[in-house]
Amino acid sequence: MELEKASVTIFSQQERATGRTNKKKFWMALASGFLFLGLLVSFLGVSGVAYAVPITGFGDFTVSFDKLEGNGYTFYPKLGENSQNKSIPMGRNEIKELTVYGLKITKELQVTDGQWVRITVTASKPVKITGLIQDARSLNGDATFNKMAIAEHFSDDWQKQFTQGADGIVLKNATLKTDYLFQNTVTLNGMKLSVERIKK
Repeated sequence: MELEKASVTIFSQQERATGRTNKKKFWMALASGFLFLGLLVSFLGVSGVAYAVPITGFGDFTVSFDKLEGNGYTFYPKLGENSQNKSIPMGRNEIKELTVYGLKITKELQVTDGQWVRITVTASKPVKITGLIQDARSLNGDATFNKMAIAEHFSDDWQKQFTQGADGIVLKNATLKTDYLFQNTVTLNGMKLSVERIKK
């Protein structure tokens, strides 16, 4: 008895499928993912401590909200850095405890030549923060202070010569251009994230 020879072909050369990657979409998605990760790590923090190093590398971002209520407020001028400048005048705001209503964080990022995306993080519920340190180049809004004190101090460092403090602060309809953000703890309930392509 003779056995018939059999041959099996799994895939012929013509049947092999190859995939292609759109480089622009790939880099846009990758950059957006890294930016969101940086925002999330910076805003939510790791082990109760949040640093905004990833955000400072991407330039400034915008923080806006309907209302902020805080206790233990201190402001003083300083020189800081961002992705465009090694040294730029800023104002440092420190608040021990605060609650933010209607929080919205936006960042615009150029991912390729001519391609821009806007990343938006919002919180539909009140945000609780302790140990806030925030550097801003501009702040617009309606402010109310409780027991405010402005003082000058003798120091060779001009950044320590002037301070403004208050037991309590309320900001309404505020918008801040921010380059650095730090919190000891933050509770961000009702968070939503959106990424959209925009034209510049």
